[in-house]
Amino acid sequence: MHLRFSQDIKSLLQHLAEKPLTLGDIISETSERGFNLVIALLVLPFLVPTPPGLSTPLGVACLLMSAQMALGRRTPWLPKKIATIQFPNWFAKTLLQNLQRITKILEKISRPRLEKVAENPITWRINGICLTWLAVLLMSPFPPFSNPIPAVGMLLLAVATIESDGILMCVGYVATALNTLFFGFAFYALYSGAMYLLPSIFQSKP
Repeated sequence: MHLRFSQDIKSLLQHLAEKPLTLGDIISETSERGFNLVIALLVLPFLVPTPPGLSTPLGVACLLMSAQMALGRRTPWLPKKIATIQFPNWFAKTLLQNLQRITKILEKISRPRLEKVAENPITWRINGICLTWLAVLLMSPFPPFSNPIPAVGMLLLAVATIESDGILMCVGYVATALNTLFFGFAFYALYSGAMYLLPSIFQSKP
């Protein structure tokens, strides 16, 4: 039986009542779906205030997971150092509850569609490539406060992959393209500004 995304979240919330939650626990409890469930959990903190020191390990873990998808892996793997990171109970519970609210909205518009395309191994790799690229943009320090933009695209693709929703995947691809244009323009503006300012700086030196 195909488990819906919200059912996975409910299972993890029940797990929290017994012991602290780690990324390794999520992977072991959700199997192949763990790829996208972990990615969704990893990007959600970039949409809400995050405790200091968590952004870097979350970003690295997200990049590792999505890169494995791009390589065609079906069984997720994380280095022990990252897999055993424990979320503070209050943070994990808040994170899962927020994700549950978001996915309840997404599930109203998401359902299995174009399943032959959505479940194709090539589509799995394409989604991994898009998620990897978005993860790179997510970790980019420039432009400032832009983390939520790629995070939304990653969340859409993660949910679409779990729900085998080819239509929502297409929306995720559009979000990936828009992210590429946005960050490309931002970096071009930064480069143009630097090229404009550098001659002025050198000319002003005695």
